[in-house]
Amino acid sequence: MIVVAWLVLGVVLVAVELHHLAFFALFGAVGAFAAAAVAVVFPAAIGLQFLCAVGASAVGVVAVRPYVSRAFLHRRGESVARGVHGGFVGEVVDVLDTVSVVPGGHVRLAGENWLALAETDDPLSAGSKAIVVSVSGTTLTVSAVPVAKGLKPSTHQLEQLREHYEHIVNNRAGHPDDLRPGVDLRPSADGQHRSTG
Repeated sequence: MIVVAWLVLGVVLVAVELHHLAFFALFGAVGAFAAAAVAVVFPAAIGLQFLCAVGASAVGVVAVRPYVSRAFLHRRGESVARGVHGGFVGEVVDVLDTVSVVPGGHVRLAGENWLALAETDDPLSAGSKAIVVSVSGTTLTVSAVPVAKGLKPSTHQLEQLREHYEHIVNNRAGHPDDLRPGVDLRPSADGQHRSTG
């Protein structure tokens, strides 16, 4: 019976991982499956099963997850932010659901979902791009990536915005509204974006 419980836990964690793709639940599932294997041989050794589950999960998260996550992000064409918290400023994120000044919105950064707040009163809609302007705990404050309706910003423009916000943080400048970059995201006559900065 305990084998079935470990297997069910493992399957549930795999399902959670398939939804989030953050590579934490995956290693919890590996631990649960390892505990199930131990339970087949030693059904009464609950402590040993638990120790095996925790140990396998911890080794996976600490030793394997960074490599798996990096490889997954590289394959998807996403970048991994440099450093923690401050390193996120200037990173471009995908808005997952409506983000406003009221807590509750979410964005995706480096393969993980984050709580997010809008920098201004204008809400950001799901499916749009935003840029991280500050970090407070586990909540990112984001600003809309200015772009003409129906167009997507180019990689070059996103890089300019990222560098701009990094510059603000590194130089401890004023509020980002005071130093908006000179990037004109309206299409020119040939349909290409132009830059003024």
